[in-house]
Amino acid sequence: MTERGSTSAEAAAEAEASHVIRIWEVKQDRLASMHKKLSEPPRLLRSAAGKSSCCIFRVPRSFVDINGMFYQPQIVSIGPYHHNEPNLRMIEEHKWRYLGSLLNRMKNKNIGLEDFLKAVEPLELKAREFYSESIHLDTDEFLELMVLDGLFVIELFRKVANPVQFESDDPIFTMSWILPFFYRDFVRIENQIPYFVLECLFDMSKIPEQQQSDPTLSTLALGFFNHELQRPDEEIAKHTNLKGRHLLDLVRTSLIPSDQKQPTPKNKPSRAIHSISKLRRAGIKLNPVKAESFLVVEFRHGVIDMPTITIDDFMTSFLLNCVAYEQCHSSCSKHITTYAVLLDCLINTTKDAEYLCDRNIIENNLGTDAEIARFINSMGKDVAFDIDLCYLSNLFDVVHEYYENSGHVQWASFKYTYFDTPWSFISALAALILLLLTVAQTFFTIYPAFKPLN
Repeated sequence: MTERGSTSAEAAAEAEASHVIRIWEVKQDRLASMHKKLSEPPRLLRSAAGKSSCCIFRVPRSFVDINGMFYQPQIVSIGPYHHNEPNLRMIEEHKWRYLGSLLNRMKNKNIGLEDFLKAVEPLELKAREFYSESIHLDTDEFLELMVLDGLFVIELFRKVANPVQFESDDPIFTMSWILPFFYRDFVRIENQIPYFVLECLFDMSKIPEQQQSDPTLSTLALGFFNHELQRPDEEIAKHTNLKGRHLLDLVRTSLIPSDQKQPTPKNKPSRAIHSISKLRRAGIKLNPVKAESFLVVEFRHGVIDMPTITIDDFMTSFLLNCVAYEQCHSSCSKHITTYAVLLDCLINTTKDAEYLCDRNIIENNLGTDAEIARFINSMGKDVAFDIDLCYLSNLFDVVHEYYENSGHVQWASFKYTYFDTPWSFISALAALILLLLTVAQTFFTIYPAFKPLN
């Protein structure tokens, strides 16, 4: 056969092959694998995560990418998410020491370790529902974790508040760097156990002769965190019987004003306010005030009244974890998120942050003004926020309306340009004097030419 004939035959064979219908068959092992996945419930984000009872979450990856390790415990693990991590084992050993000390006190009450485990056992299923992820611990391991971590937290609260004396050689108290890490780790959203478990263990662990004098759990907890928040004692006393879903929620709830008004219905949507640099050009000022919480922000006659907030290592951790908690929880108010968005609106540049610090709105214990601006801007990123339903919705409206009023904006802009600082005022005054002298010189130069004859 010639080369040309061979080529034609190959082409014909290829054409015939292209018209062959192939029947693809499903592999049985692949089919079985898919059916297995259909029957398995989600583990990393369970269906129960959408319920109001679920309130302890893994922080979304986008938040971690923006804010780094603010959500990860640095020294102590509380709850199952970070249980047995190698970098947290140092304090794990002291949990058992604290548990032994508490059990020694309980001997007079005839309560032992077995009694605490039996008391928590009926709460197991409810406690598991608090976590957005499936907890891969059996009943015995889960109950041991709840009792060990819960009693450690309670015992630490009591030792800090002095109802229970701490040993003179206790490194948790003698080494000054440890407790500040506890303050921060106890408010991380991934590092929580249900508050009702703490209440159960707290009530059981009371000594009979101290039943009347022993503070409530909420008083002990808020007193513990007040070493960082520095609120007046009367503010803590208001929350003697306050309850939360966990410790982070307890502290957060204690900061929400009790008389907080709901936003009034509006015909048009609200709009976010401008940065403080632009607001100042419109004559709007910031004024530091005293209030029960830094969340109490009001606007009167061109002045935004804001309580002072201290931004330090604890507050950065607290605010970021509150925002993450409010973003994840289906039926949680968005007070901290709203406040974070307000700060993010006010601060666009380092100069904006510097002004808030100069006005004592922000007490900067974090670092430079640039670091404050960077933190606040990152706190407001990637958050879901409904400006029409937030507790500051009316404030956003009136501030924006005041800003849009062209009459006082022009006068305010003139004052901002020429009278904002002593140097700008001196420059403007010097220019005015120079103008007057120039006018006077011109007048006395041309006046003799037009002077009427006697």
